[in-house]
Amino acid sequence: MTGNESDELYQSLRRSPSRAVTFAHLGQSLDGFIATRSGDSRFVNGQANLVHLHRMRSLCDAVIVGAGTIAADDPQLTTRLVDGPSPLRVVIDPGRRLGTHFRVFADGAAPTWLASRTSPASQAGQDRHGAAEVVSVPGAGEEIDLAALLGMLRERGYPRVFVEGGGRTVSAFLAAGLIDRLQLAVASFVMGDGRPGIRLPAPDRLGDCARPVRRVYRMGEDILFDFDLASGGVQDTGRGVPQDVVRVL
Repeated sequence: MTGNESDELYQSLRRSPSRAVTFAHLGQSLDGFIATRSGDSRFVNGQANLVHLHRMRSLCDAVIVGAGTIAADDPQLTTRLVDGPSPLRVVIDPGRRLGTHFRVFADGAAPTWLASRTSPASQAGQDRHGAAEVVSVPGAGEEIDLAALLGMLRERGYPRVFVEGGGRTVSAFLAAGLIDRLQLAVASFVMGDGRPGIRLPAPDRLGDCARPVRRVYRMGEDILFDFDLASGGVQDTGRGVPQDVVRVL
C-alpha cells in the first residue's frame, strides 16, 4: 500500500479515538479456509498482513479472540512490530477450558481478560486465571452474550474493539450484527480443505446475499477486502454496464 492508501485504511480509528466501533479480521486462502484440517495456520497470510494486525491492535483499545485461537496458535496479541501500546487482550472461553500456561495468561505483557460465563466467584471480583482477570458475562451453554461483552468493555473505557479470530468467533459477532467493519485478507493459494472462515445462515437466492460497500487494498502478496457493515450501504455490482478488464497487480 502507498502512504495515502494506508492513511485511508486507518484514518477512522486515528480521527475518532473515543467512538465505539468494532472491527473484525480474518486471513484466509482463496477458497475460504483459515487453517488446515489439523489446525496449522502459520502463516496463511504474509508479513505485510501480520504488520497490519499489529497496527490494528495498536489503534484499538481491546483485541478479542476465541479459545480455539489461543489453543491452536498461542498468540501474544501485542504490538511488537509497530509503535503504540498493546491493547487489552480478551479471550472468550465460556467453559474455562484453557490452561494458564498460554502466553496471554502468563507473560504479563498487557492487561488480559478471560471472558467466561457468569459464576459466583467472578461476580465477587476474586477470580483470576493466571495473570488474567476473569470477567463474568451472561450466557448459556457454550456461548456468552457478545453484546453484553462489548457493553462491559465500553463501560470500562474500551470503545474501539478488534475481533481478530478465529472463524467461529468472527462469525458469531457477524451473526449478532455487532461488527462495523470486516476485513478479509485473501492469500493467493488454494488450500483445498480445512477450517472454514466465515460461516453464516445462507440465503437461497444470490440476490439476497450481503453485498456491503467495500474497499480493496493490495497488502504485500495478499489482497485485503475492507467491508463497511455499519453504513448499511450496498455495493454497486455494475450489472448491465460494460466493464473493461483492468490489470491491477
